[in-house]
This record gives sequence, C-alpha cells and structure tokens, in this order.
Amino acid sequence: MKFLNKLLVPTVIGMALLGGPQAALAEGGPLLWVQPLRDHPVHKIMQAGFLSACTKMQRECEVVGNPSATNWDIPGTLPLAEAARARTEFGAVLVYGPDPAIFPYITKVASEGYPVVTWHVMPPEGSVEGLKAVTGQDTPAAGAAAAVAMAEQMGGSGIVALTQGSINEAENVMSDAFRAKMAESYPDISILSTEIEGFEPSAAQAKAVAILQGNPDVTAAFSTTGNGPQTWAQAARATERDLVIIGMDYIRQNLDLVRAGDVFGLVGQPLYEEGARAAELAADLADGVERWMLRNLSAAGALPYKYWPSRGEESPADNAIRRFLATIALARLGEVRGSAEIREAARRNLRYNLDRYFQPLGDGRGVIVEQAGAKLGAT
Repeated sequence: MKFLNKLLVPTVIGMALLGGPQAALAEGGPLLWVQPLRDHPVHKIMQAGFLSACTKMQRECEVVGNPSATNWDIPGTLPLAEAARARTEFGAVLVYGPDPAIFPYITKVASEGYPVVTWHVMPPEGSVEGLKAVTGQDTPAAGAAAAVAMAEQMGGSGIVALTQGSINEAENVMSDAFRAKMAESYPDISILSTEIEGFEPSAAQAKAVAILQGNPDVTAAFSTTGNGPQTWAQAARATERDLVIIGMDYIRQNLDLVRAGDVFGLVGQPLYEEGARAAELAADLADGVERWMLRNLSAAGALPYKYWPSRGEESPADNAIRRFLATIALARLGEVRGSAEIREAARRNLRYNLDRYFQPLGDGRGVIVEQAGAKLGAT
C-alpha cells in the first residue's frame, strides 16, 4: 500500500490577501458556500474545513446545494443559493467552480456587489469576470507524484487507463502532469486516451468495465476524481483483473479500499485546508482591506511581507521598498476612510520601517538600506 500526500500551497489571485493566521473579525457579515453535488463525500471534507474556519472566526456561515443530487447539478443548486441570499445579507459568497457553466453565476453575484471566492479548481487569472480570490493545491506536482508511484509499482512498463470526473481545470491539469511525467521518465508505459467517468457511481463503474473489456492489456488505472478508487476497484473486481489503482482523496470509502489492498494509493488532496483557506479569504474580502491590514499589523508596527499558509509561518523573504509602499497604502486608506485607527496604524508601521531600514546620510539626505546595500530607487 502507498498513501500519497500533497500539502496545500494556496495561491491567491485578484487581491493580495496573503497574511498571517489571526482570526477574522465578523464585521462584514455571514459567508455563503455554494456547491452543486453538495453531499458528495469529497465535498463534505471541503465543507468541514470551511465550517471549522467559520467557527474559529466566530462568523455565521451557510452551505447550500442540492442534497438529493447524485451528479453535478447546477440547476438544482442555484435556486437554493438565491433563496439563501434573499433571506440573509451575506458579506461574501464562495462558489465551487469546476464547471464553466457556473461561471456566469459568479459574474452575476459579483455584479451585485458581493466578493466571490472559489477553491480547488483554479481558473486562469482574469478568465472569470468578478472572481476576487482562489485557493488550491500544487496540482501539477500531485499529478507527477502519482505517476512516479504508479510507474514504480508497475515495474516501469505497462498500459494505464486514465479517467476524469469531468473536463475541468483541476482534473485537466492533474491528467496532463501525470501524462507528462510518464512520458518524461517512463517511456515503456503507455496511457490510453482520457475517458470521462462522471460522478454517478453505477455509470462510472460501467464505463470502467467497458474500458477494461476493450483493452485486455491494461494493468493500471489512474482517476482524477474522488470516486475514482471505488470506480476502478469495482470494475477490477467485476472483470477479475489485477490492476495498480491510484485515485484521489482520503474519504473513508477510499481508505478502506487501500487497507483491503484493492487500491494501491491515494492522492491526498488538501480538501479540508482548501475549504478553511477559502473561508479566510472570503472573510477578509467581506471585512474589507482595512480589517485585513489592521489585523495583520503587529504590536511593533510590522506588516507581514509574505506568509506561507501551508506551513503556518512567514517567509524569510523581504523587500524594503514594497514595505514602504504598503505604509503609503495604509496612510492613504486612513485618509479615504477618515479613520483615526487606520492613520495611527500607518504611523506605527512607518516608524517600524524607518527604524528597521532607514539610514541618514546627513544634509537632510537618507537611504533605505536592505541587508548590505540600497537599491537605486531607495534614496
């Protein structure tokens, strides 16, 4: 047995929201989580992370989605989301976006003044109008790691069947990375054309059985969707085939298959962490940038330059010029908001940066020193 685990490396687009782990202030209203196929086991893990973060932030949150759906069901979910928005004034809306068919809803909600966040599936920056922030894993690295583990178990040769739940950014990238690593490092392993297994279990199993019956030389299967391990384990059992199977996600059913020896390995996508980080991003957007800046300003007056959510620590990277630009932004924000609290925070931040970086040269001149030198624009 082998369990593959890829830690979360959140990436944010649209706003610079990489800050420390402090709890958010619930000034910006509740958060709404919109997820078709709401009760899928994989989705429940994401929701657990979201709701846990909401509890820590002392913020009201709601999850909506069609509870009876067995497949991706946008038409059954959006009326539930609209009903929730009609009865509650939310501060931000989180919309799960693996299917481009839901992108117009993101744009619609954003056009009505709501900050919108998505997670797991990371569309290219600027490709979804109105989307403010996104968080997800290092998908290419996860796909490549799965390829290495599978190839080693196969002995470096054989034929692999590959299936996806649907055509979407996350699964497409995972499949592409898996194929690229195989082609680069294991030329004696061939991969069949990608097939779509879907999200309905019986239909997915039937598709996998058909693939095996039509390709008697297949010795391994890789699925990029959470039900994939079950799909391929059942298909292998039905056709009496011995397969090296790797699929997604540490839900109970999949872990049981690994323990039983029916599945070789799982890619431990950071579902819980993604849900939690999405909640934090949405809360920051709901509260406004001033809340974020005030919350992340230390007692000494420092703002974090870069923070690694996956490690729970600040990066050692630094840039003095950018720190002073943040000071200017904070000061201007205080003037725009007419906030004495923000203006005082800007003064503390300026004093911190001057004490740390500024070196007088005499005659009213000075320079911003970083480590052993100063940049051209720092005089």
